[in-house]
Amino acid sequence: MSQSGSSSKHEQLHFVLVHGAGHGAWCWYKIRTLLEGSGYKVTCLDLKCSGIEPTDFNTVFTFAEYNEPLTTFLSSLPTNEKVVLVGHSAGGRSVTSILREFPDKLHMAIYVTAVMVNTGNLTSIDDKDSNNYLELGDADAYELIYGLGPDQPPTGIMVKPELRRIVLYNLSPIEDSTLASMLLRPTPARAFRSVRLVEGRGAGSVPRVFIKTSKDKLFKPEKQESMIKQWPPSEVFTTESDHCPFFSTPDALFDLLVEAVASIKCD
Repeated sequence: MSQSGSSSKHEQLHFVLVHGAGHGAWCWYKIRTLLEGSGYKVTCLDLKCSGIEPTDFNTVFTFAEYNEPLTTFLSSLPTNEKVVLVGHSAGGRSVTSILREFPDKLHMAIYVTAVMVNTGNLTSIDDKDSNNYLELGDADAYELIYGLGPDQPPTGIMVKPELRRIVLYNLSPIEDSTLASMLLRPTPARAFRSVRLVEGRGAGSVPRVFIKTSKDKLFKPEKQESMIKQWPPSEVFTTESDHCPFFSTPDALFDLLVEAVASIKCD
C-alpha cells in the first residue's frame, strides 16, 4: 500500500521512500511532511507484510514477493516519469533490486544507512552466519519467529523488544520509539535469506548516494564504511543520527536528501 502527495514547485522530482525491516510507510511521516512542504512529490510505500499491507509474513517466501508493491508501483508510472528512490536500512535491498529491474525509471538512488551491495551478501562472514538474515548489526540483536513450526526454517525476524530503544532509536524522541513499538511487524525471514543479487544492466547506470549515520548502534559506522568501499557511490553524506534519522534528525535528513538531489543533475 502506498501514500502519496504532491505540490507544484518541484513537481518534476518525485521521491519514493522505502522503509527498512519491520517498519512501514508510516516511519517517513516527518520526512514526507518536510518534502511536501517544500513542493516535492512524495510516495511512501508499504512492502509486503509491512505497515498496513495485510499479507501474513509467514506466507512470504521470496524477495520478489516482498518487493512486489514497489515493483508494481514503478511499473504503473507513465513512460517518461522518473523518481528519486530512497531506501532505509534493509530497504537498500529493494533499492538495488530496482536498479536492475527499472533503471530507466530512476533519476537516482539514495541509501539512508541502508544495505548497498552490488552482488551477493554484504560480507563472507554474513554468508556463513545462518542467523544474520538482514545483514545489519549482530545476529544476536534479533529474534527469529518459527511460524511454521520449530522444525522448519524461521519465517520472521525482528529486533528484540528489549534492544530496540538501544540499537534502533537511541537518539530518537521517546514518542517516536513508542509509536514504533506499537507498529513494528515481523520481516519475512525467508524472503531475505533467499535474495542473491547479481550484476545487472542498471547497477552502474543510475547515480547512487549514501547517507551515513554516525551514531548508529545497529549498522555501525565502520560497517557502513566497509560497504561504501566495496561499491563506491557517487556521493557520501553524514548525519549525526542513530539508525533512524527520519526520527532522530529529520531536518538534517531532509537537508541531505535535497542536497543529494542537487549534487547530481536529475534529467
